[in-house]
This record gives sequence, structure tokens and C-alpha cells, in this order.
Amino acid sequence: MTGRLSRLVSGLISRPVSRLAPRTLRGRLSLVALTTAAFVLVILTVVFNTVVRQHLQRQADDELRTRAAAVATTIDTGRAGVRVRETSNDELLDTNVWIYAGTHLLERPPSATATSPLTRAAGRLAARGGQHCTTVQHAGGPVRLCAQATGGTAAVVTALDLSPYRSSADTLLLASLALDAAVLTCTYVLTRLAVGRALRPVSTMTEQATQWSAVTSTERFGADHQPTELARLGASLDALLDRIRAVLRHEQQLTQELSHELRTPLSRIIAELDWLQARPRSAADTRTTHAALADAAQSMRTICDTLLDDARGSASAAPGTASVLPTLRRLTERLDVSGSLEVVVEATDPGLEAGVAPALLERIVSPLLDNALRYARSRVSVIAARQPDGIRIDVTDDGPGVPPQFAEQLFQPGRRADPADGHGGAGLGLPLARRLARSVGGEVSYGPGHAPGARFVVSLPAG
Repeated sequence: MTGRLSRLVSGLISRPVSRLAPRTLRGRLSLVALTTAAFVLVILTVVFNTVVRQHLQRQADDELRTRAAAVATTIDTGRAGVRVRETSNDELLDTNVWIYAGTHLLERPPSATATSPLTRAAGRLAARGGQHCTTVQHAGGPVRLCAQATGGTAAVVTALDLSPYRSSADTLLLASLALDAAVLTCTYVLTRLAVGRALRPVSTMTEQATQWSAVTSTERFGADHQPTELARLGASLDALLDRIRAVLRHEQQLTQELSHELRTPLSRIIAELDWLQARPRSAADTRTTHAALADAAQSMRTICDTLLDDARGSASAAPGTASVLPTLRRLTERLDVSGSLEVVVEATDPGLEAGVAPALLERIVSPLLDNALRYARSRVSVIAARQPDGIRIDVTDDGPGVPPQFAEQLFQPGRRADPADGHGGAGLGLPLARRLARSVGGEVSYGPGHAPGARFVVSLPAG
């Protein structure tokens, strides 16, 4: 119960404190500087005033001892006993002075009675012997008393009003407090100005980051003409913007590739549905159409799984194996080939196996086949063969070929040799094929020596 009550009280206290705390970094740094300066000034003020008061008290004691020594020269301690000689400055020396012979009071100030607090305090000091001082609170203020033995049994006690000394100490205290307040005010104002000036580049960077687009803007913060800390912050923000830009580009590329690859099976589905709805069909035709629709839907699912696995970087985690010739034939059977084109699929060894999953092999070769069918005049050939370091698949056509000046840009996303040539395509198939092949340790390249038409070579590890 006590623990819960203490937690509740601490929570109630901390909430107002947290609400009163400045919300800006400028305000917090200014508050920290003000608190630190106040702590230091309090310590310095206490030490300074303590030293001043002790110094003033030592001055008062020195003055009292000097007066006591002067009075001691007028005391005769011969055989006849203690006797006070009269001097020309007797009135000045007798001011606030008590003279004792042992405990017997010989002289006292005219203003002090025998029973006054000062006289009693002087008697106690004289009885103790030696040199001692004490402070007595009197009606007019604090009075300092000092006793000094003069030889034999005689003792001199002198008194001094400490009010002027205390007044000086109080004046110094007030002056030091006023100086502390001025210093704290200047510290707070100058700290806010300095921190505000130092944080001005951060505000500028914040506005720039708000205005810039991470996808299209090439603006960066940079590190020129910046302090070391801000230069490091700018470099970190630039790296963060680059990573965000890369991630967004990757997402855009994945979306474009999915739409590109899903276009063919989606077209098959639309064509089958149009054919099914054109006129009444027999049960056998309906089953055939349903099978074609199921195959196209399965193809779309396989495309999605393959591209998403590659995007997650897990395509190479489960490589698998694929029979090359059956996979290529199955792929060509799904293509929409016009009657004037001849598609030939051959293999030097019917038992060739590639070290990739069948679905991934289809996704690598499919863009090359689509590209060949798009530009071929009469013939497209797909030839698979074994090579020393794996499997090689050549996809060739007898079309116009690739312009030599465009050969270096073939595998750049979104680039086409002639966008107005009347052929479809978004320039994404070839880059996708190369990226998927490289994800499993293979390669897709362009063979410039083939004529007429174009030849693309797929190199994959053997299964």
C-alpha cells in the first residue's frame, strides 16, 4: 500500500514537472545552461560571502587586540599590585575597555554598568585567561569582545560594535545577488541566441526535407560549409534518402514487372471467356475452356510467387531443378503464336536439367520468347545445350535485330530502341530476365553476331 501511494505521489509530481519542461531543444538547452550557471553562482556567492564575513571578523579582532595592547601599556603590575597609570589619551583608551586584576574589575566603560550583559561577558573572558574572543548580542546590535592577559593576574577586555562590519557584509551580499541575477539573465538570453543560431541550419534542413521528394528529387544536404556535427547529420540524412529512394524504386519496379508478366495469362483468360460467351459450347469445349482458365490462373499465381520470392531475396534459397526441354515446350504451348510464325524448341540432350526451379526458368525465358515473337518475321528458335559450366539456352528470331547503337541499353528498365515501331512492350522484360538469372548465379546476354534478327543467350547452372 505504501509503495502504491509513493508511486502515485511521484506520478502526480512528475506530471506537472514534465508539462513545465520546455518542448523545444532551444528551450531545454537554455534551461540546462541557466540551471548550471545558477548552481555555480550559488556556490560562488556562498563561498565569497563566507570569506568576506570571516575577513571582516578577523579585522575586528585585530583592531580589538591592537587596542588591548595599547591599554596594556598603561597597566603597572609591580609589587604594589595592579595599577592603571593615567595617560594623556586616557579617555580614548578607556572607551569600551574593561580592566581586571584577576577577577576583580578595576575599570569599565562609563556606559556599561557592573551588571550589564557586556560587563558579565567581559568578566567571563577575563576569568578564562589568555586571548579569547566572543560575540554578544546587545540592544544596539552585535558586539565583539576580546580579552588579552597583560602579565601577572591583569587582563584587558576590549569591545567593538560589529554593526558597520555586518552592514558591509550585507551590502556585499545584496550586490553579489544582484550581480548573480544579471549574470543569469545574460546567460539565458545569450544561450538562447547562440543555440538558436546554431540550430538555424537544422531548421533549414527540416524545411528542405519536407519540400523534397524522395523519389524524383536529386537534391541532397551535402557536407560543404557545415560544422562537423551538421555535416555528419547531413550525410546520414542523404544516405537515408538514398535508401528510401532505392526502396521506392524497387517497389515500382516490382509493380511494373508483375503487371508486365501477368499481362499474357490475363489476356488468355479474357480470350477464353470471350470465346466461351460468343456462342453455346458443348460440354467438352466447356471443360477445355475451364482447363485453359485454370492453367492461366495457375500461371498467374506462379508468376506472382516467383517474382515476390525474388523480391524478398529468397529465390536462391530453394534453387530446385528443372527439366529444360519439357519446361521450354510447356512454355511455348501457352504462347499466343500467329499462324505465320514457326516456333522451334530443340535440345542437344533431352535429359538436360537446369539448377533452377521450373517456374523460375519459365520467368527467365518467357520475356525473351515474347520479345522474339514480337519482332520475328517467320521463325523463332529455342535451342538448349550443355556447356562446361552449366546450361545454355539460345533464343533467336529472324526479325530486324537490335540497332548497334542501342545494344548497350538493352537491359536498362523502360528503354526501347524505337517506341513508335508499332510493337507493344514496356521495356521491362529483358531487365527482368537478366535480374532473375543473376539471382541464381546465371546470366542473360545479347549475342551481336547473329544475323538476320537477334539472339539472346541464357546461361544457367546445371542441375
